[in-house]
Amino acid sequence: MAEPLNPALRAVSDAVLAVASQHSVEDVLQRLVDRARELAGARYAALGIPDGDGGFSRFLVAGMSDELVAALGPLPRTHGMLGAMLETAAPFRTEDIHADPRFRGWWPSRHPDMRSFLGVPIVASGSVIGAFYLTEKEGAESFSAADRELIELLAAHAAIAITNARLYERSRELSILSERNRVALELHDVVSQKLFSLVLAAEAATTMLERDREAAGAQIARTRELAREALEELRALILELRPADLERDGLDGALRKHVEVLRQIHRVDIDLDLAAGVSAGDRGRDGEVLRIAQEAVQNALRHAGAGRVSVRLAGGNGGLVLEVADDGVGFDPADPELRSKRLGLTSMEERAERLRGRLEIRSAPTAGTTVRLEAGGG
Repeated sequence: MAEPLNPALRAVSDAVLAVASQHSVEDVLQRLVDRARELAGARYAALGIPDGDGGFSRFLVAGMSDELVAALGPLPRTHGMLGAMLETAAPFRTEDIHADPRFRGWWPSRHPDMRSFLGVPIVASGSVIGAFYLTEKEGAESFSAADRELIELLAAHAAIAITNARLYERSRELSILSERNRVALELHDVVSQKLFSLVLAAEAATTMLERDREAAGAQIARTRELAREALEELRALILELRPADLERDGLDGALRKHVEVLRQIHRVDIDLDLAAGVSAGDRGRDGEVLRIAQEAVQNALRHAGAGRVSVRLAGGNGGLVLEVADDGVGFDPADPELRSKRLGLTSMEERAERLRGRLEIRSAPTAGTTVRLEAGGG
């Protein structure tokens, strides 16, 4: 009878399978932060990915109820201990986070008190791209060196998931004329990561053949599925080799090219009504509008199960109006559970706030969704 897997090795196996699967980025990262909390014996855990603008593009938590997460308000900024873990590749442990001079800044009134702390940066290609934050060690005054090693191991696999997401998003923004070689290298990295998962799956199947032929057969089938997924992912990314260019195409042209790519990938009807020459005031502000449009359309395609999506861009009162509507399953925009897990909604709201614009999300279960942005011209 085969001996049970060491918990640490099982955690690594689960992380690799999560990264290799075709779940959404949020699902993969949530699985990782849940696993980190369990392995380290922490009451609370979080995984943060900075957005490069003083905030977090994603901040997933474990150990808190959806109602509590919603009550804490907008995502925290990268200050205090949260920011400190993004400035060094070295992990940090302490029995009392309050005693550290870096403990300051964001702390909502309803936030639970926290003392023992373990922070582990997530590093890819020598750069810190995120961090695990674990607090309140259960059954002990502080986290151990063994806890730190386990979370460092998980962090290595989290780096693969985050890098994949960044490569996919960045490929939308690169100019094919000036960045062709750069995109080619990134495509190579994405496929290499998928092939890494294939190698692990094949090695696992080889080991299983010696113990359990039925389990080995299932693992070989999974290897075949990973190969098919890698091919589909490569085809999708190749379609993105003609990304939007705001400076060259303007907001309307960039949005049109982005939608053309999505039509080919998802095979969904996307209606366009784009007024030429409409701008939010400058290229930076137009970039924020474009990202809101991209997020709204992606939500319709990924989460809503929409059969038809419409995108409208028009001028008005010296500014612009953007509207993205779909006929999908809809949702309750005020649902705290949904808001705690789907941070794209928060991202759109934060971008609209930076534009000093007005963002309205109208939706209800089975009634589709409409995202409307009104932004001034300066």
